[in-house]
Amino acid sequence: MIIYIVVGGLLTASLLSLLFKNRVVGAAASIIAHGLGLIGAVALCLRVASDGDYIPSLFTLVDPLSALTVLIISIVGLAASVYAAPYLDREVSKGIIGPKRFRQYFGLVNLFMACMLLSVTAAHPIAAWIFLEATTLSTAFLISFYDRPSTIEAAWKYLIINSTGLLLGFFGALLFFSATSRSGLDGFVTWQSLLQQAQSIDPGVVKVAFVFVLVGFGTKVGLAPMHAWKPDAYSKSPAPVGALLSGALLPVALVTILKFKVITDTAVGGAFSSHLLMVLGVLSLLIAAFSILTIRNYKRMMGYSSIEHAGLMALGFAFGGLGAFAAILHLIYHSLIKAGLFFTAGNLRLSFHSAKIKNVSGALKVVPVTAGLFMLLFLAATGLPPFGIFMSELYIFGAGLKQYPIVTIVALLAVALVFVGFFRQVSAVLFGDPPEGAQDAKSNKWLLIPPIVLLSLVLVFSFYLPPPLLDLINEAVRRYDL
Repeated sequence: MIIYIVVGGLLTASLLSLLFKNRVVGAAASIIAHGLGLIGAVALCLRVASDGDYIPSLFTLVDPLSALTVLIISIVGLAASVYAAPYLDREVSKGIIGPKRFRQYFGLVNLFMACMLLSVTAAHPIAAWIFLEATTLSTAFLISFYDRPSTIEAAWKYLIINSTGLLLGFFGALLFFSATSRSGLDGFVTWQSLLQQAQSIDPGVVKVAFVFVLVGFGTKVGLAPMHAWKPDAYSKSPAPVGALLSGALLPVALVTILKFKVITDTAVGGAFSSHLLMVLGVLSLLIAAFSILTIRNYKRMMGYSSIEHAGLMALGFAFGGLGAFAAILHLIYHSLIKAGLFFTAGNLRLSFHSAKIKNVSGALKVVPVTAGLFMLLFLAATGLPPFGIFMSELYIFGAGLKQYPIVTIVALLAVALVFVGFFRQVSAVLFGDPPEGAQDAKSNKWLLIPPIVLLSLVLVFSFYLPPPLLDLINEAVRRYDL
């Protein structure tokens, strides 16, 4: 019942946010709901780590990878909720948004969080698709939050591309179902029943089905060439929404692909899905590498950074073994780091009144704490030691060099190019003389606490993984690396 209590709390907070005109009520209810959700997520992880899969009903299944994803969603969600309250309050005080918009934000974001949790814990593939599609509707309004022509355009692009992609993913899921019905599997089809019948499914149908699934759900992940919505959505949405899109939604969509991948690998062997993931992974890295050199918006830059990391995770799961273990670690590190980066980017936006790099300089002089956090999180995101992404990338490339040296070398060069582009853009933001009108936005400590906490978690997890967390990762690798 843990997951139902958590989802119920989020839905209650969503209603309170919309019903009460006092915006403090909605913000407080959201923070409390997310706090209780994190406690529930930790309890869920401990239970799955000790007792195995958690199946409270016919409709819910929490395996080790799902439990890890619930934990990631809960951590990023709580941090985003704590950050959003003072961030949006500052925008209300500046007249950028009205009090009603403030309340609508928490109503929509809590609905978004509930849908992600229901999707990743759904026992039925179609239920997972339904709730993932529901996230598209709620986040479309969050992306167009500022109600400007550019934000509305970004929201429509996000809505059309993702809805089309998920429609293809739905068709792929139906193909899996049609193949299992011919093999004698009827009734309520779950992930477990699909896996049990995988060896009796027609291999040709499975291959076609997985292609649709990978393209469809890969659109939500932001893998190239289905990535076009991502830079626009990240750059035009409020900072905490960007944090949730990158830190929480990406893992949910990726985990859904992996659940179909393990069924495909059982039916036709691992080479087919691995080669597809390799192609999309390398393509994502190359597009991110060449795009990031010409970026002129630091929030848009983080969109291409997420495309790069999605490509790295795809490669890790394609390489398998140590690569799959590293990909799950990378998933955890990336979610925490990218959420923190969006929070610091939000602080820069409040101080410099612009997300364009040409209008932002001398951040270390204007907002030294925010700029320092931004720099550390940038170093973490680009994989420099001592941060954990350094080791996860090292493991991914180490696993790849043994099997696919050419692919791995191309990926290494792309990652190096991303670092050069990222360093060039971040240096322009941090150093130089600040423009006129730049103001220190550090007066509210709650704008600094979330990125500090997330960065601290990254550092802790870089050197020490709690035994239950490590057990979940190892068990997830065992199940999803055939």
